[in-house]
Amino acid sequence: MNRFGERFTITTFGESHGKAIGCVLDGVPAGLAIDEAYIQSELDRRRPGQNEFATARKEADKVEILSGVFEGKSTGTPIMMVIYNTDQKSGDYSNVKDIFRPGHADFTYFHKYGIRDYRGGGRSSARETAARVAGGAVAKLMLRELGIDFASGISAIEGIEANTLDFSRVANSPIYALDPSVEEAQKEAILRAKNAHDAVGGVATVKISGLPVGLGEGLYYKLDAVLAEAMMGINAVKAVEIGEGVRSARLRASENNDPITPEGFKTNHAGGILGGMSNGDDILVRVHFKPTPSIFIDQESIDTAGHSVHVSLKGRHDPCVAVRGSVVAESMAALVCADMVLLNMGRTMKGLKGYYG
Repeated sequence: MNRFGERFTITTFGESHGKAIGCVLDGVPAGLAIDEAYIQSELDRRRPGQNEFATARKEADKVEILSGVFEGKSTGTPIMMVIYNTDQKSGDYSNVKDIFRPGHADFTYFHKYGIRDYRGGGRSSARETAARVAGGAVAKLMLRELGIDFASGISAIEGIEANTLDFSRVANSPIYALDPSVEEAQKEAILRAKNAHDAVGGVATVKISGLPVGLGEGLYYKLDAVLAEAMMGINAVKAVEIGEGVRSARLRASENNDPITPEGFKTNHAGGILGGMSNGDDILVRVHFKPTPSIFIDQESIDTAGHSVHVSLKGRHDPCVAVRGSVVAESMAALVCADMVLLNMGRTMKGLKGYYG
């Protein structure tokens, strides 16, 4: 499936070393002001080649809107956006044309389809996530008019955990660190791995603020379930936590429950979601990224004929994919919330009469 969402949907297309990547958004309400400069600024946050903590691949990630916008406003028809690839070095992958790279999707893609684009992983490459960021930017433009905001940053690198979450400082950190007291240690961990031709994992935290109470369906389209699905669909993500997450399994109910007062909840162990629906508090999502599997260390594998081989990779890769992945996670959260807002409009007669009455 290349489509995500029910009412506000995104379909992405393209490959890492193909001519272009992009997306088609459907369900965007007509009349939304489409700020192209803002969409580009979101892509710039994810753009590769910006510093020593990211891949050296140089892509401008210049987005072009092909349809669905007239005189700066959405028309209610599908919005198509394209980002042309300009810095492919497909020759870096010629030595693994017939070899499965450990930790990559090569093995499963080949066995599923019987054919494989070995140039950077083709469709399975994280290059595709730039299209999600473009789509997420449009979702944010819509939700911003409703007072709903998003932020993200890095809360852990190689087990070095943030003690505070200061989303206001992320834009001034090359690794989007949330805690200045551990930022240097986190940077050093990334560079140590990079200099050893290895990679490290990390954790991104996404914050959603301003959601009204009641977004999310009661059973089979719960807000937390869809958020988890969206995050797990990002390349290299291996776990997702909401609120206290795994720690809640170690707490008593008296510690984990959030007392309710006339002014609101006293704590937020639930992470802003109860019964699969938003409760009005900030939603906090922790997204765990594995180490980038593309490393320049000799590894054992097999080729497409099943023979044992040793492989040493070439190319340009992130020493910690979590850093740029945090922007993708934030964008996916926006896509989920845009979908939930539109789904919720017709859940009550009051809502229907408010629109048609």
